[in-house]
Amino acid sequence: MDRPVSVVEHELELNLVLSPEQSVPVPARLTYGSHDPYAVYITFHLDTGSPVTWVFARELLVEGTFRPCGQGDVRIWPTRSGRRSVLCLALSSPAGDALLEAPLPVVAAWLERAHRLVPPGSELAALDMDGSLAELLA
Repeated sequence: MDRPVSVVEHELELNLVLSPEQSVPVPARLTYGSHDPYAVYITFHLDTGSPVTWVFARELLVEGTFRPCGQGDVRIWPTRSGRRSVLCLALSSPAGDALLEAPLPVVAAWLERAHRLVPPGSELAALDMDGSLAELLA
């Protein structure tokens, strides 16, 4: 039985921090879908023409809106930039490291929409285990 996939997306502009005095805007899209209820996707639209997508746990993003969290490739923490509340995302890969700032109220509102789609604690129920198993055995 196929379940309908619902998706919550939001386009926003992040700031790529180059130094304490300089940052550049980076258009991005936040995506959350009931088909992958434990994960969030952030796609960065770069000048290279090829978008770059990072995938990590929704719970990590939620926790990062309240306190510093994460280790390794993805670290997230809330802070202030002037008068604005921002969410810092430190991303590390073999290609390099990036520090991005997102408007915290925008991310928090998007997370609320994602929580309405699949409430925390009900992720397992949102997974189509029978359909996934049938695909594997086909």
